[in-house]
Amino acid sequence: MSIQWFPGHMAKAKRLLSDQLEWVDVVVELGDARLPESSRNPLLQQLLKGKPKIILLNKADLADPQWTEVWLKELRKENPVLAVSATSGLGVGKIVPELERLMADKQDRMAAKGVRARSVRAMVVGIPNIGKSSLINQLIGSPKAKTGNKPGVTRGNQWIRIHEKVELLDTPGLLWPKFEDPDVGKKLGAAGAIRDEVLNLEELSEWLLGWLKEYYPATLQRYTQETAQLTLEEIGRSRGCLVKGGQVDILTAAHIFMREFRSGALGKITLDRI
Repeated sequence: MSIQWFPGHMAKAKRLLSDQLEWVDVVVELGDARLPESSRNPLLQQLLKGKPKIILLNKADLADPQWTEVWLKELRKENPVLAVSATSGLGVGKIVPELERLMADKQDRMAAKGVRARSVRAMVVGIPNIGKSSLINQLIGSPKAKTGNKPGVTRGNQWIRIHEKVELLDTPGLLWPKFEDPDVGKKLGAAGAIRDEVLNLEELSEWLLGWLKEYYPATLQRYTQETAQLTLEEIGRSRGCLVKGGQVDILTAAHIFMREFRSGALGKITLDRI
């Protein structure tokens, strides 16, 4: 399955991000704890121009905790990293202190020059549907940023004060034009970073089902104890996705299976391996 995704609003998001970078002190890069590598946009690494950065692995409540620890250790070799959840609030209280710590030296240098202290200006970046707006709302305790359960909700940059000492610039989600590794595209599709309308959802579900059989077979026992023989058709039959003649509506079954994976109903799962 080939997945290509770079519509016009993605190109616009890239331009907006590049224009705003000079106004920020630090970048908050949001990744998906289920995809600690696949969810990190290589374009962003080129655009960030050496800005101080903190990585947040969001949706940690949906990820395999053992693999989250492995990835935290790996990613901390280059940047500060926190595992967080924008829905449950996990780890969110550590974000502002970490931003202040990252900016402490710069603030001290400004004070030494007699420059009046100002708020830390941070930019939050990441792929679509990664939870940027939900995280901001968690930080400020009110729904000021637009949120949604599908990619493309935030279309323009917006500054939001999340703390008396920190202003945060929320930016639209940004994917890259081509996935060199086809499995990266599949993982992003499974996680909901790409609109279902541009995916072959049946084929993607078959791939995910095969992947889970290999790495997390116990998560499929909600459908049957014979997980090795489980098919998308059997999932549809177990969920009552029947049409005239007793046939299974495979597309509906695929939608249900993908929804249950994305919501965490199948358990805590990490798709990326070191």
